[in-house]
Amino acid sequence: MRLRVGLLLGVLLGWGLPSAADILYNVTDLGTLNGAILIGNSLNNAGQVVGGAVTFRGSANRAFLYSNGQVIDLGTLGGSQSGAYGINNAGQITGNASTSSGAGHAFLYSNGQMQDLGTLGGSLSTGRGINNAGQVTGESATSTGATHAFLYSNGQTQDLGTLGGPNSYGEGINNAGQIAGSSDTSAGNRHAFLYSNGQMADLGTLGGLYTLSYGIAINNTGQVAGDSAIPTSTGDVLTTHAFLYSNGQMQDLGTLGGSNSFAYGLNNAGQVVGVSLTATGARDPFLYSNGQMVGLYNLIDLTQLNPTLRGLPLVPTSINDQGQIVAYQFYEFCNDSCFGGGSSYLLTPIPEPSTWMLFGVVLLGGVVFVRRIARVR
Repeated sequence: MRLRVGLLLGVLLGWGLPSAADILYNVTDLGTLNGAILIGNSLNNAGQVVGGAVTFRGSANRAFLYSNGQVIDLGTLGGSQSGAYGINNAGQITGNASTSSGAGHAFLYSNGQMQDLGTLGGSLSTGRGINNAGQVTGESATSTGATHAFLYSNGQTQDLGTLGGPNSYGEGINNAGQIAGSSDTSAGNRHAFLYSNGQMADLGTLGGLYTLSYGIAINNTGQVAGDSAIPTSTGDVLTTHAFLYSNGQMQDLGTLGGSNSFAYGLNNAGQVVGVSLTATGARDPFLYSNGQMVGLYNLIDLTQLNPTLRGLPLVPTSINDQGQIVAYQFYEFCNDSCFGGGSSYLLTPIPEPSTWMLFGVVLLGGVVFVRRIARVR
C-alpha cells in the first residue's frame, strides 16, 4: 500500500489533544521485528496481533505474531516472503507465504508449524480470515487464470464460485462457517457477498451510479461490515461509505463529516472500526458503536503514538470482543529505491474492558479519519 504523503500532512494541523477525561484507550507500540516496521492486520480476543513486518532495503517482508510483548517471525513456506492476515482465539494464523519456487501460497500456522494450503489450480493463493475451528477463507488463482474465493476446512479446499462474474475474494469467516467477501457479478460490477450453507448471496449496494460494494469482515451473528458506493448529487463521482449489513439490511454508517468512509474491522458486539474523511479533508480513524461514529483521535492520548510519525493517519484494522483495536501508521517513498517508516499499536480500553463494555461506549462528542495494507482495492 502506498500512502501519499502529500495527502497526509494536512492531518497534522487537525491534531488536538483530548482532555484526560475523554481518553478511553491506552496505546501500546508493538515495536519492530529485527528493525522491520510492523503493520498489524488482525487480532484475537487474547490481544495477540498478526501482520507483516516491512523493510525498505531489499530484504524480505515477514509475517509476525505479537504476543505478550514479544514479536515472533512466523517464517515462510521455503521462500523469502510472508504476511499474516487473520488469527483465531486458539492462536492459529493464516496469510500468504512464498514457497521455494517463489510462488505465494495461503498458509495455516498452528503449533509452531506453517502448513501450505495450496491453490485452486493456479499458482497463487492467500488466506485472509480464520475462525475458531481453523477454517480458512481467502482467494486463489484457478486453472483458468481467474481468482476465486475459497474455504479450507478439514484438509479440503473448496471453490466458492462467484456471483456470475470471473472473480471473487473471501475476506472474513465466522464460527458458523459463514463467509464475507466480494465478487464480480454477471453485469460486470463488484458486490459484497455473504456465503452461507453453500450459497453465495449478493448483498447489493447502498445505491448510486456505481454499483460497487466490498464485504470486509463478518461476526458470529452474521453481521457484515464493508463499504459501498452511495448515490451522490453529481452522479458521476464515486463516493463510498462504510456499511453494516444485518438482518437483510445494509446500513450506511456515514462519515466523520467528509465524503468517504471505509470499514476494516468488526466484532461480535457490532462495533466497527475504519477510516473516514472529515469536513476538512483529513483522513481520521473511527469507531462505530451504539449507532454513533466517533473519531478515535478524540479517545486516545496522541502523545502515546510514535512522535516521529506525527501527522500520519492512524489506520485501525481490527477490533476484538474486549474492545481492543489494532492500528498502524505507515508511509513509503519510492523512486530508484524505497524508504519509509511506521508503527503498529494495540489500543486497550480504559478502564478494564469489562467495565468499558458495560458503559457501552456512549462516546463523548467529537467528530473528528486511512486503509489497510493487507488489501488495496
